[in-house]
Amino acid sequence: MIIVWEGQDFTFGGKIVRYLGDSDEHVCRAGSRFSLRVLAIDTARIFMSQKQPKPTLGGQKIRTRKRDEKKTFEPTAFRDEIVQGLNEQGSDLEAISRYLDKQGSRLDYRRYAETLLDILIAGGMLAPGGSLIEDADKTKTCRVDVCVFTTPDDVAAMRTQAEIFNKLIRRYKYLEKSFEDEMKKVLIFLKGFSDEERARLATFTAVVLANQQVTANILPSLFHENLVKEGIGLDFATAVFKTWLSEKDVNHLISCLRRANIEQRLPELFPANKRSQEHLESHFRTAGLGPVADFQKGQQNVAYKKELQKKLADMISNEDDVKEIVLYVKDYMKKNELAEHEVVVLVWFSVMKSVEWNKKEDLVAEQAIRLLKAYAPLLAAFTTQGRSELDLLVKIQNYCYDNIQFMKVFHKILVLFYKADVLSEDAILKWHKDGHSSKGRSVFLEQTKELVEWLQSAEEESEEEDED
Repeated sequence: MIIVWEGQDFTFGGKIVRYLGDSDEHVCRAGSRFSLRVLAIDTARIFMSQKQPKPTLGGQKIRTRKRDEKKTFEPTAFRDEIVQGLNEQGSDLEAISRYLDKQGSRLDYRRYAETLLDILIAGGMLAPGGSLIEDADKTKTCRVDVCVFTTPDDVAAMRTQAEIFNKLIRRYKYLEKSFEDEMKKVLIFLKGFSDEERARLATFTAVVLANQQVTANILPSLFHENLVKEGIGLDFATAVFKTWLSEKDVNHLISCLRRANIEQRLPELFPANKRSQEHLESHFRTAGLGPVADFQKGQQNVAYKKELQKKLADMISNEDDVKEIVLYVKDYMKKNELAEHEVVVLVWFSVMKSVEWNKKEDLVAEQAIRLLKAYAPLLAAFTTQGRSELDLLVKIQNYCYDNIQFMKVFHKILVLFYKADVLSEDAILKWHKDGHSSKGRSVFLEQTKELVEWLQSAEEESEEEDED
């Protein structure tokens, strides 16, 4: 039994309790003052309301499951063992591969993947920035004798070095992602490596990219601001591309860049004030990378054409004067070195996308002829060459085939364009003979049969008049 005052806090059973008094007791109150009374609390009754702990056996030991035990992360100890083991193999690459294969069952490659790959590439553990971590004990060996950085800068030698990684990753598949992450990291650290180490790493990078041991997703590391500012990223990428093209063709390189969605980011290798098309082409051609320069020019043309098509759509939508549109397009074409046969196709699609077409064949013909008659002068301004006319003809054919309501309108469009000097008789005859595409060929050739026969007869009469 314990004694407390009414309204007093006290601790019991690990809890703070305030006794407010018993309503059955007489309580005196005068103004704001409460009378103090000595109250008795039955400690046994309160104790029984508390939760009792479960009994335990004396001497019982609670063991932690092995999988729940926290292992100490000791990359330095891992490094010391790997470095010693690799150096014992000497320069025998087959022996090195066998050693790495065997040790994987004993050492935790999954846990120490970054340390392992640091050693195989740079010779030791890398600190942030790219420097090697040395041990306080100067007598301890912290570097391996054989790694990427000590391999001669030769494609054949790097192939054998890359084979070590290939065998290791095939044996321990989980290292595949770790290897790609490691390559991203070491490329960011390029500034911390010597010129010789960067050159060797560039050759190695090209070999593993060509062999598809890693994807081109590692290359965006070269767009890092510090690497771009000092030109390190550009020099490294140039060296990688040269070796890559010695192993594979340009189509392989471009397809890899596209899968990584960086085929349009090559200008980012250059400082902001040197990203002009002329500067990019000059750099790659001087470095002997003509195919890359051609590809980059093509990419730039794609961007120019998208920009022009958007502007055309706006001008047609705003019903700008056709003469103004012609002047703008010609100026843009000259400024950005776009070919006429490419521009006329853009104009065609821009015009055809400018309206909502009727779904009924009998009504769409009238709608199409009315629209194309209005914009025939615009198309005629960009069909001054035979190739431009033929390319336009093929695009018209494909469009009418892909949009079924236009199947019966094709020959009417040709007649309109012939009368409006958009298409010449030579272009139409060439298209009919062997310049057409396979889409709807028989249908469209039959539709234009009378037109072609008329053009041929007119041509023969003209020749006879010339002879007379």
